[in-house]
Amino acid sequence: MSAKQSPYGSWKSPIDSNLIVSNMVRIGKVCLDGDDAYWLETRPEEAGRDMVCSAGKGRLCDITPQPFNTRTRVHEFGGGGFTAAGGMVFFSNLLDQRVYVQKRQNSQQFDSPIPLTPEPSAPGRHLRFADLALDINRNRLIAVQEDHRETDDNSPAAIVSIPIDGDPSQAPQVLLSGSDFYTSPRVSPDGSKLAWLQWNHPDMPWYQTELWIADIASDGTLKCQKRIESAQNDAITQPEWSPDGLLYFCSDRSGWWNIYRLKDEQTERIMDAPVECGVPHIYFGNTSYGFASKDRIICAFAEKGVWSIAELDIGSGKLARIDSKFQEITFLKVNEKRAIFRGGSPSEPVSIVELDLATREFNVLKRSFELDGQLAKDLSRYLSQPERVEFPSSNGRIAHAFYYPPSNADFAAPEQERPPLIVKIHGGPNNQAFNTLDLTTQYWTSRGFAVIDVNYGGSSGYGREYRDRLRMNWGVVDNQDAASAAQYLIERGDVDPRRVAITGMSAGGYATICSVTFHDIFAAGSAHFGIGDMEAMAGLFHKFQSRFLNTMIAPFPEGRDEYKKRSAINFVEQIKCPILLFHGALDSIVPISQSELLFEKLERLQKAAAIVTFADEPHVFRKAENIKLTMETELSFYGLVFGFSPADTLRPADISKIRQCLEQREKVPQAGS
Repeated sequence: MSAKQSPYGSWKSPIDSNLIVSNMVRIGKVCLDGDDAYWLETRPEEAGRDMVCSAGKGRLCDITPQPFNTRTRVHEFGGGGFTAAGGMVFFSNLLDQRVYVQKRQNSQQFDSPIPLTPEPSAPGRHLRFADLALDINRNRLIAVQEDHRETDDNSPAAIVSIPIDGDPSQAPQVLLSGSDFYTSPRVSPDGSKLAWLQWNHPDMPWYQTELWIADIASDGTLKCQKRIESAQNDAITQPEWSPDGLLYFCSDRSGWWNIYRLKDEQTERIMDAPVECGVPHIYFGNTSYGFASKDRIICAFAEKGVWSIAELDIGSGKLARIDSKFQEITFLKVNEKRAIFRGGSPSEPVSIVELDLATREFNVLKRSFELDGQLAKDLSRYLSQPERVEFPSSNGRIAHAFYYPPSNADFAAPEQERPPLIVKIHGGPNNQAFNTLDLTTQYWTSRGFAVIDVNYGGSSGYGREYRDRLRMNWGVVDNQDAASAAQYLIERGDVDPRRVAITGMSAGGYATICSVTFHDIFAAGSAHFGIGDMEAMAGLFHKFQSRFLNTMIAPFPEGRDEYKKRSAINFVEQIKCPILLFHGALDSIVPISQSELLFEKLERLQKAAAIVTFADEPHVFRKAENIKLTMETELSFYGLVFGFSPADTLRPADISKIRQCLEQREKVPQAGS
């Protein structure tokens, strides 16, 4: 069957918004308890509810009952909101932020949730908990606590003890307090010691953290607290105890997050390779290695942004890769028989994956989406395969990205036409883009768009030097790399230089707004919950990020002029292309006022702009109907700006003001022009 000729962007694709929201779940943190694997799912069709799911001995089941929503708001970004151990599941519930326990009845069922922590003293006045760890010898949880009972401004942090069979009306016992932030409490195998990480303003955990250890007294309190001096000035992540009671951790002192251990009061480097066996602490609960025995570690690591899994021999330091198709590997958990992780590849969506350590065989327990019928058989006809690219950027730097060309076996573009390009910018800003099969990317490429997913300077997965590029340069390096990525593809002849769009969420939304303001290469921008006024954000960020800008832009208020320079709202007159803004009213990380005030100024200057807001969405949209509306509005926007008619029947939000502005200016480009 020959391909039908049609302009790029107008191709009909079976990968539509209905398919995406009805089939896809988001998969998060993983836990391993004996023979059972547990993970977190976010389900758009259940209003974005997070729930714990489980698999083991041939069964697959949901654990968290309605109306519970497994999500913590510690550090606002959350993560680490549940754990499973000793045949019990512990989780933090979004509405009241209380910790609950569900005890196993049998292989298929758990008891109803029982609260372990106090009710809020008033709406929003509560304790928050993350990084739940079972101290089985004392029948308690040890957790990170954030206290919001009086105020959200300081929200004192602590490591606390939560009795499993205690009085839930009583506040947990504080074991540690005084530092601004805590994470990763880990109890030694014999129950005699606790290790943890802490840090204080203005440090951020991907620049510097402190590794501490203490003895656990007979009454459960901590004594002989001691900072590990030989690990000072490092960005340490993931402390873990080995089966024989030695403390291991990841440190980037060599320029790469490698594995070290503490032995005889000194740190020893166990892993010696130019790879990243660690991720920035933005969310709680991510892990990248675990113990198969006292002599063997199973670890995941990134090399030029692509992840692998390997076995590390502790005695020799030999790192042996395990043959695998998976190139995104996070939330790795290990025991003597198997490893469980959240994995994906260019041919496999984000999934829960099991590795049998004896046979080295991989088994997918749950995919983030499952397709039935003919589409499942024909999906490869519509999939774009990513190309890993390195491209020159400003000041002689090399930056990284994954490039996806248009792909749809049913259609071909007219001869000589080049496709429109979407430059995609990830959030964080110190996260990274992966090359995992993602239907939201394929939504665009199967309609005739090219997409480049940029790992700009500051992204993780490329070593400390690359991560440090954004330090004091946020709002500069990120959008320089975005513009350079587009220029690279234009010079290769891959894309239409007059039809380049940029889009991103959160920090990616900020980069989008800056890019269309300070770079002329972009013809459209779609910013999702982005920042327009960085000076205003200096006083609005929540506690975790309240000093973030001191290390990313300049100390405030001394560096106020630098904040003004990196705030697009002060340079709106420079914006030449149409811009579309999305924001949720419940966003506690980037307030909706950031988009509203920017839009008001764009409107006053008669710029081609529109704003779409959701009264029921937080930071990152979760509800199926809102995700669908966002996708269809963005496609309509690109069709309007780039001069093509989408093949889909769309019900977008109102962007008529953009149409009116473009018609008045008579600058709508035609497809293939």
